[in-house]
This record gives sequence, structure tokens and C-alpha cells, in this order.
Amino acid sequence: MAKVAIDGVEYDSETMSAEAKGNLDMLVLTEGRIRQLQAETAMLQTARQAYANALKQLLASPVAGETIKTEE
Repeated sequence: MAKVAIDGVEYDSETMSAEAKGNLDMLVLTEGRIRQLQAETAMLQTARQAYANALKQLLASPVAGETIKTEE
């Protein structure tokens, strides 16, 4: 007998209708997928920042033998 709290009210999943259980299952799956996507988003944001930092460093330091044109 699993208890489920929704909006502060506890429900017993054993006594739910088949439709309610189906919705509960989908809610649990959806919550899990949201957490997974949030973790993936955090990883991608970290990678994006690392690429941006690497690009800034490459652009700030000239390649050996190359001259940087500046406006006079």
C-alpha cells in the first residue's frame, strides 16, 4: 500500500481507479524525465561555457607567426 501526497493530501495508490493509477504512473515518468533533462541541460551549459572560454583564449592569443591587423 503506497501513499502518495498530492497538494498536501495523502492518497493510497492501492485504492485508486485504473485511470488514476495510469495518471499517477505518467506523472512519475514525467517528473523523472524532467529531472533527467534538467541534468542534461546543466551539463550542456557547462560544456557551452567551457567552449566559450576556450574560444576567448584562442582569439586573445595570436597563433605563432601570424600578425593581428589593427586599425590605426
